[in-house]
Amino acid sequence: MTSTKITLKNMVFYGYHGAFAAEKELGQHVEIDVEAEGDFIRAGQTDRLDLTVNYVQLYEVVKELAEKGSFNLIEALGTAIAERVLERFEIDRVTVRVRKPHPPLGGIVAASEFEIVKDK
Repeated sequence: MTSTKITLKNMVFYGYHGAFAAEKELGQHVEIDVEAEGDFIRAGQTDRLDLTVNYVQLYEVVKELAEKGSFNLIEALGTAIAERVLERFEIDRVTVRVRKPHPPLGGIVAASEFEIVKDK
């Protein structure tokens, strides 16, 4: 069995997500990875865009939720992205990672991260 995957790594958006009022008011960067798994073998054999996931469309789905949505938790943002990607594209599974760089924890932390893997 052959497994194929399309990945967009470290997309960076400015959004208003967080449980604290300051995060909702001032906003912050979030970093997002999306892996779309499916059968893209024919796309590779035929060089046809209609047989794979269009990166531009995938990016736009993520961007809309990350920049226009407002979530208290990165868990909610990641789940919303996973569900929308599964609805929108002919794929079998999606993995979404949402990172909040330098979260306000009172110490030095590179990032907090949530990951969801969801099957169709």
